[in-house]
Formats: sequence, structure tokens, C-alpha cells
Amino acid sequence: MPRILLIDDTPEIAELLSFALRDRGYEVVATGYTDTIAAWIVAERVDALVLDCSVYDMSESLFDMVRDETAHADLPIVIISDTPEEADASLRSRQAQHVLLIPKPFTGAQVARALDQLLAPVTKSPD
Repeated sequence: MPRILLIDDTPEIAELLSFALRDRGYEVVATGYTDTIAAWIVAERVDALVLDCSVYDMSESLFDMVRDETAHADLPIVIISDTPEEADASLRSRQAQHVLLIPKPFTGAQVARALDQLLAPVTKSPD
């Protein structure tokens, strides 16, 4: 069962999204905004992140903290944003990989599908 670290600065939304993801087969660890995200990733042995901060700059700073750690360079990340154009431009300028952006309003099913896509095994073509 894939482990997801959900960072959301609204506890009620984090709880609802956690329920939705658990219903889809994910194990969820939720917390609010934290500048110790790299330690959480290691301690919780997560397979992916979901970042949902009300201000995109918060998600952006978390994204940078994760990507600054070489060990987490390829960690799949779903970012939920109420400013998707700004978020998309920011991610493109960073040449972000293994990231999917979901605009608000969103559903738990959308987040689960994004995680499914990011965590799907890569099929290698025969040589």
C-alpha cells in the first residue's frame, strides 16, 4: 500500500482528503505546513507527497525543500492550487518532473487519479 504524506494547512480539508485517499487504497500521513518536510519524508518512508497550501508560495517553498534533497529528486508530488496558472508557470521554470498540478476546486478522486498516474510502474520497452 503506497504511503502518502499530505501537507494541508486546513485541517478539515486534510481530514476529508485523507479519508478519500484511504478509500482508494493509500496509507495517508497528514500534517500542516512544516519546514522539516525532508525529515517527514524519511521518517514516514513516503512514496509520494500531496501539497495543498492555501497560498501557493507555501507549496512552492515545500516543493523546493523536497527537490533540494538529492534523495527526493524524483519523489512524485501532487500540488493542489487555487492559482493553477501561476503554479504551472513556476513548475515549468523549475523544469519540475514527477509533478502533477490539480486546480481548486478539486475532488479526492482527482487527487487519487493523479497519485495513481505518478506511482504507476514504468513499463520499459524491450531492447
